[in-house]
Amino acid sequence: MCLSHDLDNALQATQNWISDLMWRLRWHDRERVYQALIATLHALRDCLDGDEAVCIGATLPPLLRGFYYEDWSNGRRAITRNRKSFLDRVHDGVKRDPAVDPEEVARKVLAQLADRLPAAELQDAKAATPRALHTLWPN
Repeated sequence: MCLSHDLDNALQATQNWISDLMWRLRWHDRERVYQALIATLHALRDCLDGDEAVCIGATLPPLLRGFYYEDWSNGRRAITRNRKSFLDRVHDGVKRDPAVDPEEVARKVLAQLADRLPAAELQDAKAATPRALHTLWPN
């Protein structure tokens, strides 16, 4: 009973993130929104050092956290270090759809994350990203 309740809560929390991002992007395709969300979270994760990546992961709902950590190794150094490679990762995640602006997607996902982080954690997350990405975060 408790496991079912936990699973339902994890699923609902992930659905809430996707619904919120659908609203922010004004998209109607849940699958494409999911792809954009995961692509941006992976790009973010891969531009952070291990400890910061773990701190961000800890703020995510359990199910989304699992997708965030997929194919990641804490021993690996940050691999996405500049704006172009970050935005390319986001665009790759939505199959290079020409109708998708990867910068808009990145800004909306980072704003969504920022809305859910305490102010101190938000400042730490922003500071941990490469300087070239700071303008993608909300002010």
